[in-house]
Amino acid sequence: MAVITVLGAGVMGTALTFPAADNDNDLRLVGTHLDDDIIQSCKEQRIHPRLKRRIHDNVKPYFYTEIAQAMQDTEVIVLGVNSRGVHWAAQALAPYLHPGHIVMMVTKGMESNDGELAILPDVLRANLPEGIRDQISFAAIGGPSIAGELAARHHTNVVFVSRNPDILPGLQRLFATSYYHVWSSTDMVGVEVCVALKNPIALAVGLAAGLVERKTKEQGPDVAKAQMHNYAAAIFAQGLAETAYIVNLMGGRPETVFSLPGAGDLYVTTQGGRNSRMGRLLGMGLSYSDAVEEMPGETIEGVDATIAIMPAIQTMIQSGKIDENALPLIRTMHHILTRNAPVDFDFDSFFASLPMFNPPVTRN
Repeated sequence: MAVITVLGAGVMGTALTFPAADNDNDLRLVGTHLDDDIIQSCKEQRIHPRLKRRIHDNVKPYFYTEIAQAMQDTEVIVLGVNSRGVHWAAQALAPYLHPGHIVMMVTKGMESNDGELAILPDVLRANLPEGIRDQISFAAIGGPSIAGELAARHHTNVVFVSRNPDILPGLQRLFATSYYHVWSSTDMVGVEVCVALKNPIALAVGLAAGLVERKTKEQGPDVAKAQMHNYAAAIFAQGLAETAYIVNLMGGRPETVFSLPGAGDLYVTTQGGRNSRMGRLLGMGLSYSDAVEEMPGETIEGVDATIAIMPAIQTMIQSGKIDENALPLIRTMHHILTRNAPVDFDFDSFFASLPMFNPPVTRN
């Protein structure tokens, strides 16, 4: 049995308490300053209001003001804040970190750092005091994992990743159950790039549903009810190609892109959720500034990730580190989100980074 503290009481951080608690670990669920209503419900009713489930008896909820108590005797810290909260989380955790602690990140995303792309575990590490950052280990989770399904104890398959292979077997023992299947990897860059880029790509795939609705509204229903699955599939595939390009650029392993953290996680993210809903609104013809008004109070990680990584991508294109034709999907999405540009992809520019494909022949 281990003492595990989860910082961030959102759906994914809380869902992870289910397999860990089923393994008889001692779980402490600490809300951020934005989670008071969630923690209040968990304390009074033992119900997580967003998961709509009773939390495990082995889980004790804490307000953020009680973090010092929650961190006592902790061995593993699970970070479940959103990507905007990583810098804050480093400050929040720093006073309570001790040598030997393991910090495992659920948070997904990337940042631009001095003209280079940075994965969030490295961002977190860089924002911790120098005296402790080299005395703790960092891990992360990648793979298709819808929080509601995990909390329902449906079969879920993920990868735990760390640059320190010695900690992975212990983490697997703490969390793996008959329904939570955990592989391990040391490809921190590959896994983290995949899980960061899945959200912008899912946002782009979601455009297809909105385009169908818009066309139906303007022209009436298609006589044979034709959809735009071909359109969405090409974006899905180009997204994987661009992910592979960046993984290779940053020194990760390409095979990670075509397994659970890449193709698997991207598939499940395109099946619903906030990014798909935002994509649908954009596809319907709303500008991003108007679409945001339709989703008040929701953090759209695909938007945050696209905006966060673009400064580094632009710098790297200018310096020649990235081919100017390599990332048409991500660059087009950036224009749609920041310039209210129309939804219009140059499909003939896709797959330029794949040497096995020759450019397409375009006819009128």
